[in-house]
Amino acid sequence: MAPSAERILEVRDLVKHFPLTQGIVLKRQIGAIKAVDGVSFDLHRGETLGVVGESGCGKSTLAKLLMALERPTSGEVKINGVDMAKAHGPTLKRMRRNIQMVMQDPYTSLNPRMTVGDIIGEPFEIHSEVAPKGDRRRKVQELLEVVGLNPEHVNRYPHQFSGGQRQRIGIARGLALQPEVIICDEPVSALDVSIQAQVMNLLERLQNEFNLAYIFIAHDLSVVRHISDRVAVMYLGKIVELGNDVAIYDRPSHPYTQALLSAVPVPDPEGREQRERIILQGDPPSPADPPSGCRFRTRCWKAQDICAEQEPLLEIRAGGHLSACHFAEEHDVIHV
Repeated sequence: MAPSAERILEVRDLVKHFPLTQGIVLKRQIGAIKAVDGVSFDLHRGETLGVVGESGCGKSTLAKLLMALERPTSGEVKINGVDMAKAHGPTLKRMRRNIQMVMQDPYTSLNPRMTVGDIIGEPFEIHSEVAPKGDRRRKVQELLEVVGLNPEHVNRYPHQFSGGQRQRIGIARGLALQPEVIICDEPVSALDVSIQAQVMNLLERLQNEFNLAYIFIAHDLSVVRHISDRVAVMYLGKIVELGNDVAIYDRPSHPYTQALLSAVPVPDPEGREQRERIILQGDPPSPADPPSGCRFRTRCWKAQDICAEQEPLLEIRAGGHLSACHFAEEHDVIHV
């Protein structure tokens, strides 16, 4: 099913700074970890937005902000036009129904002391209007069947299931409240490759069946391309490139995106010979003290004086998609 033009999620200038303090009793703020620092994007109904980047770039903090597990320092997170970042009490509770999460590790995200039925049915305890008590067992069994598990296994415990089956349980729990948006935080990274494909196919089927919108966070670029309609590349708390999968993977314009894609393994020996490998020098700077101007300039082979003086805007560049680079240009890469 193709994504619709209806915007379901609007993120504008989202910022999350964690204070750095000094002192035991009188804690004095001496700085801040700029985990997310001015992120903006839209998500449409039925669309999958992939979010990629190195560890520490802000992907998981972004997910927590979208779930309202963390309050932003500033910015907006609007679901169906209402700002969740400013909502409280019953209003926030109702809005949380619309955005759920599938966790990364199916071995630690399920309570080993709870049955599968209790795990999947737990959201109904908080949002009792979705399923009255007398109807919850049937609802849970329906959800198990939807994700490809035996509904009669409702009384089993997580240790009685394989990794792939546990992730299906996590997906069923995410579907329980009939959300419009699901955040998938590296949902297949802990699974074997063959099981990854099954879970990915399940997510695609559920998206078509329930017209879900996904934010798919991952570090495996080939997995992101398989499932995403658009891709956002993050570096040090900011989105540095944003566009559809063809534009990002076949014609990346930001140097960081080009370097990421050049590191993806290519099974074809001829393709490996044709690919230009880009080796980045040094480590990513600390989010507590990011470089002036362009944050990528300390590792970029294109950097010039203007990169230190002026921060590049995320705007349409030569490739027809959004890129935050003073010297952005189209760059063909081998198909991932």
